[in-house]
Amino acid sequence: MTSQILTKVQEPHSIESRLQPNAISTAQDTVIGMAYAAPTLSIGLTLAGLVVATSYAVGPIILLTAVPMIIIANAYRRLNLWNANCGASFEWVGRAINPYLGFFTGWLMIAATITGTTSGVVVLGPSILALFDSNPTAVWPNVAISTGVILVMLVIAIVGIRITARTQVGMAAVEYAILIAFAIAGLIAVLGHRHGSFPITKEWFQLKGIGGHGSLAAGLLIAVFMYTGWDATVYVNEEVKHRRTNPGRAAVFAVALVTVIFVLTSIGLAGVVSPAKLQANSSSTLVYVAQALGGSGWAKVMAFALALSVIACTGVAVVILARMIYGMANHRVLPPVLGNVSTRFATPIVASVVVGVILIVITWVYLLSGSIANVFTQLIDVTGLLCAAYYMLTALAAIVYYRRRIVSQPWDLMLAGVLPAGAIAFLGWILVKSVMGAPASQLWSLAGVGIAGVVLMLLARFVLKAQFFNTPRESAESRRS
Repeated sequence: MTSQILTKVQEPHSIESRLQPNAISTAQDTVIGMAYAAPTLSIGLTLAGLVVATSYAVGPIILLTAVPMIIIANAYRRLNLWNANCGASFEWVGRAINPYLGFFTGWLMIAATITGTTSGVVVLGPSILALFDSNPTAVWPNVAISTGVILVMLVIAIVGIRITARTQVGMAAVEYAILIAFAIAGLIAVLGHRHGSFPITKEWFQLKGIGGHGSLAAGLLIAVFMYTGWDATVYVNEEVKHRRTNPGRAAVFAVALVTVIFVLTSIGLAGVVSPAKLQANSSSTLVYVAQALGGSGWAKVMAFALALSVIACTGVAVVILARMIYGMANHRVLPPVLGNVSTRFATPIVASVVVGVILIVITWVYLLSGSIANVFTQLIDVTGLLCAAYYMLTALAAIVYYRRRIVSQPWDLMLAGVLPAGAIAFLGWILVKSVMGAPASQLWSLAGVGIAGVVLMLLARFVLKAQFFNTPRESAESRRS
């Protein structure tokens, strides 16, 4: 396949956007990326496991993982300068490397977002029920809460990107204030040697942790899962002010800011209680730690923050899934009806409704059917691997697209060549380590996702007859544009 050299920043094959341009700012877009990374939910799900894996070296492991994530985010930024389309990695990989690989990348994005969102939605009910001292395991209240939240966030997503962004900023302000306040309170308690706390020592800041018992590989596996989601900033790029420059910047900002939150909260909260009590309450770590700090009233405040994190994550998921699907449908690799945009709200209304229905159906099946729920659990467990895979493909697309600059510009050799290649190698190592240690059920889940993607790709190629698969390869010219 011949390679087409671009002589300036252009989007020769892009579909004209019908979404609302210049609707949200860089700051709002950054919050959207942070919301889907869901710091409170991520810390709640991983803190206990991360402490065990790293032997309390949570800070260094999180900081180490931030390096390749920022490099990948910068690859997204550079690719968005070339082509600001909400299909994002689907288009970038397809036009820089191969359209079939581009479609598969788009499928990985969709599959990872659906499974990742489900993992958050199913823990929402217990968090809300805990606020009212109700039975957190009651099935129908959980179903009602999850369904209600999805429907509300779907309506907000349909009404417009502006109200979505404002809603996200409002929830983020409350959620992060609560989380950071507890982290500071926890840090004060630990440094003050409060009774029952576990002291911070210099070994917390060494990669091997206390006594050298930490596992670097195990810690990095968990930390990579924590970071996934910041790329939400680029799926709304057609609606951000200065659509080519700001969404990529927002991705880098989102990674940097969640890193600060992750480090502060993990160090601040990990030592509030003893290691034994932390592990004994691993399913409700944040709520238990908050209760240890201030009693049942403060535990409810933390449960509220956790619920806000899940709600915000769900709202962003509806928005970005609809735009991923919209971007792919515009190229007819998905049914064209999914590319319809409301003239009143300037949002992909059909795709949004389809996303809402899918999330509700999956949530109902998960909560009501134990046997099928086990299948979804295996899919949820491999979400981080799916994200790592399409992050790697996107970084590879940046290297391939800017390959002529890499060999002609020393600065680009480092930024667009060496560093992304290193980040790919890092994520590839994580991927291999995860697969090697995964049970057979998770491996079958990964195989199922791959087979489903191939089937959908064949349908797009031979049934929908999408011309996207005839897209020629493109690359940037060697001089700066």
